[in-house]
Amino acid sequence: MQTVLTGLDRKRLRRWLAVFFLALAIPTGILVYQAYSQLKWEAFHQHRVLAEELAARIDKRYRQLLEAEETHRFSDYAFLVIAGDPAASFVQRSPLSDYPVSSAIPGLIGHFQVDAAGGFNTPLLPQAGVEPAAYGISAQELDRRQALAAHMQQILGRNRLVRDAESDAADGKAAYAPSGMRSDSLATGGADRDGAAQLSLDDAATSPPRLAQQQPAGQAVFDRLNEEAAAPQQARKQKHSTALGRVEDLKLDSRYQALPAEERQAEVAGARAPLLEKRTARRERSALPEPLTEPGSWSAAPVFEAETAVPHAPQSALRIHTFNSEIDPFEISLLDSGHFVLFRRVWRDGQRYVQGALIEQQPFLQGVIQTAFHETALAQMSDLIVAYQGNVFTAFTGQTARGYLSSAEELRGALLYQRRLSAPLSGMELIFSITRLPAAPGSSLISWIAAVLALVLLGGFYLMYRLGAGQIDLARQQQDFVSAVSHELKTPLTSIRLYGEMLREGWADDKKKQVYYDYIFDESERLSRLITNVLQLARMTRNDLQVDLKPVSAGELLDTVRSRIGAQLERAGFEFTLDCNDAAARSIVRVDPDYFTQIIINLVDNAIKFSARAERRAIDLGCTLRQDGSVLFRVRDYGPGIPRDQMKKIFRLFYRSENELTRETVGTGIGLALVHQLVVAMDGQVDIVNQNPGAEFRVSFAASR
Repeated sequence: MQTVLTGLDRKRLRRWLAVFFLALAIPTGILVYQAYSQLKWEAFHQHRVLAEELAARIDKRYRQLLEAEETHRFSDYAFLVIAGDPAASFVQRSPLSDYPVSSAIPGLIGHFQVDAAGGFNTPLLPQAGVEPAAYGISAQELDRRQALAAHMQQILGRNRLVRDAESDAADGKAAYAPSGMRSDSLATGGADRDGAAQLSLDDAATSPPRLAQQQPAGQAVFDRLNEEAAAPQQARKQKHSTALGRVEDLKLDSRYQALPAEERQAEVAGARAPLLEKRTARRERSALPEPLTEPGSWSAAPVFEAETAVPHAPQSALRIHTFNSEIDPFEISLLDSGHFVLFRRVWRDGQRYVQGALIEQQPFLQGVIQTAFHETALAQMSDLIVAYQGNVFTAFTGQTARGYLSSAEELRGALLYQRRLSAPLSGMELIFSITRLPAAPGSSLISWIAAVLALVLLGGFYLMYRLGAGQIDLARQQQDFVSAVSHELKTPLTSIRLYGEMLREGWADDKKKQVYYDYIFDESERLSRLITNVLQLARMTRNDLQVDLKPVSAGELLDTVRSRIGAQLERAGFEFTLDCNDAAARSIVRVDPDYFTQIIINLVDNAIKFSARAERRAIDLGCTLRQDGSVLFRVRDYGPGIPRDQMKKIFRLFYRSENELTRETVGTGIGLALVHQLVVAMDGQVDIVNQNPGAEFRVSFAASR
């Protein structure tokens, strides 16, 4: 292992750890992504169910509105209708003649009827010969009714569905004619107005046949309104200027769709099936009042029923025309002007009529679709696009900042759900697109797990790098230590061998013998201290360091140390000063005397090595009693001091501030590390402070009472 670490450097270690990190991070990231994607798909599916329910609710609401409209009889599109038994000749106003127009359908402008000749009339206006005031219509209200009727005729005329008012005026038509029968068509409706053309109740039981001849131009346009709905998709064109484009051009992202392509196509085909759905016509018996006199002569005051206060004309003033009619289901279409037209075809007496209503587009959509959409949580995360016959012409969003969408670029998103409404609104399509998919339940847990895993991986990567880098440095320091120990062992052994040979051969006189003996003694002491340090290092690495704490006075400890280092300092040419006041000398500390002596000797050796070239060659040893009751031992030299960036590093094992190949001082790099370990083992503290000049090592122990 050490050989492998020795061959590595920090750069290569980072590369290997990066590979290891990626080998763990990539599978973990994929696992978290798959889990989060699964939760996201489940959230998508939940919101898709909400979209399905909302679309079904919107479709049901429209069906209810249109089914209520289907209940209107043919005769309701006239201003006056027969109430109850036709034989009673009880006449009242049509339920569609109210003004202002009241209808459950949002945005409904008013009802109209186009007769067989293509003429326009509306139940808002009284029939010719009917006095409006007799039915509670003031002159001002009549003007407003006529304005609304003219507005409706103008809209239909702009879309080429009826002749406009100017054309009727040019043709000399009446301002308003009997609803359901224009005055000019009554003359051609039968051979005898006084009775020959009247159908009896028995005759009315027979269903009138439909004519095969070509219909009037105005009604023919109604036949062509929804031809594009049944045309192939490729043949459709963008018809309305207000459209935002085609549905197929939206390019909605459908990656969340769970259905396969074949099932998706079958679903879309099933959604379009109502477009071609054939609904059956119904038959009904109707009765309409017809005046017996010329227009304008029906001005007698009406008779009121006491219970209902509903006016009716005298029995002699009208004729009840009873007939059978065949009524087709309602159809709806979007006009070029942007209005919806709801219409149905009615067959009566061999002639065809078109009855229906004009509807404002935005109120019609907002009153049902937007209202229902904003009541759900979908409004916070999706857009609701409304398309008609493949053309996108409006969209709603619940986000206040976006409001009403009007640009095709704003419609980009992921497709949530798509559905066509039931007939007759089968040309209308609801498309839900996601703008912001809310977090699914459990996604926060996945996010926290992902964050924890990321922190663990990054923290593990960092710690492994620190550990690996430390081991690389330790391996190199151990190599340096082996080199240093070899050097430190070789030097004293060489000196001892040299002086021993000189003494053995008798090459030294008596005076030099004493000097040689001193050298041999000093080098043996140096060798002994080195071996002791190495043995202590071995104990520390095995966690086998045992401390025998004894109560000893500070003075006794310093006396023992002085006898051990005094001769060494003198032969090294250093002045030695011992300063310890009486209070400190009498203080008792619990230490291991042998380890304490080794600590001071290592600090003195370090001071001698690094201050050998100082101007003042001196070592100060002292002790002081602190105010907190601890005893502080000081070892100071007068050398260059310790750089600030190395003050915390010098107590590390094998650390040396000099390169092993260029260093000028001796040592192995374990002396100060042993000092730190021994002081900590005896519950003491060690620190270093730079003085001017030199450096001062401080070792403190708590004093015993």
